[in-house]
Amino acid sequence: MKIILDAMGGDLAPEAPVLGAIEAAKLYNTEVTLVGRGAEILEVLKKHGIETLPQGLEIAHADDVVDMHDDPGKVIHKRKNSSMIIGLRMLAEGQGDAFVSAGSTGALLSGATLIVKRVKGIRRASMAPAMPTKAGHKVVICDCGANAECTPEFLLQFGLVASAYAKKTYGTENPRVGLLNIGTEDSKGGQLQKDAYGLLQLAGEQGLINFVGNVEARGVPLGEVDVVVCDGFSGNVLIKSIEGTAMFMGSLLKRMFKKSVFSKIGYLLCKSGVGDLMKMLDYREIGGTQFLGIKKPVIKAHGSSDVLAFRNAIRQAVDAANADFTEQLEQDLAKIKEMAVND
Repeated sequence: MKIILDAMGGDLAPEAPVLGAIEAAKLYNTEVTLVGRGAEILEVLKKHGIETLPQGLEIAHADDVVDMHDDPGKVIHKRKNSSMIIGLRMLAEGQGDAFVSAGSTGALLSGATLIVKRVKGIRRASMAPAMPTKAGHKVVICDCGANAECTPEFLLQFGLVASAYAKKTYGTENPRVGLLNIGTEDSKGGQLQKDAYGLLQLAGEQGLINFVGNVEARGVPLGEVDVVVCDGFSGNVLIKSIEGTAMFMGSLLKRMFKKSVFSKIGYLLCKSGVGDLMKMLDYREIGGTQFLGIKKPVIKAHGSSDVLAFRNAIRQAVDAANADFTEQLEQDLAKIKEMAVND
């Protein structure tokens, strides 16, 4: 297994991705190709007392770097010698099994779509992070920001691809697919939600997905469904609201435990449990978000990823490469196309 890593992407590059790659290569028994400015990568190693390239790592030199302000549609030509674009080309050419970058989301999505290409039949690639729930299982949210404006057909495909992803990656049997809405009744929402509801319901009747109807935002962290289907704008608001609430609750707990001597004693007694809770809600533990619908795994890591986040993003890339479901997805997409013709 070989993972290609954009060593120049992210706020803490190249130090964080390089050190994260070293840890990941040891922990997950994988090879990592660091794509970026070779001299800067070697300087990071030297700074940390590493004189030779660690086993399992190699460097692919790239002169340029994609800037966060670059026009996503122009990076392939404007930044053709950048670490991101070279890394995506390496993935497309079979020089690795997955690609990880903490660079510009728009540029990465555009590059993945045009260089690595979409799965046959997929209209738009989507972002689908998996978040913990009260019920103890992961919930996949698709889309969470790649497509702010969607058609009902896009949402239908999101439900299909995210359902396949939940099965293969998280072992979820017959994932319950819910449409994000302002109420559970089938009459709720705008025209997009109403039209998408009809398509998802039909797909459910055909046995392509396990559609259970609408789900409200509060039901998502409670684990009422395994897959949430939504447009990218709504999905992004949803996950950031959940993340913000988690951060607020974490700070509230700390403040509460510092209130008195007795509360501090209470903290010591439940320190392990609090630590497990905070770890579960830490984005660095998740690693990143896979672009679903791209032929080979492309993982978008958080822009502020540190060493831990990069290590886990590489772990996620390994899992994604092992859980390849492209062939099954193409078969399901063909059935959806047939369903539309016969409708």
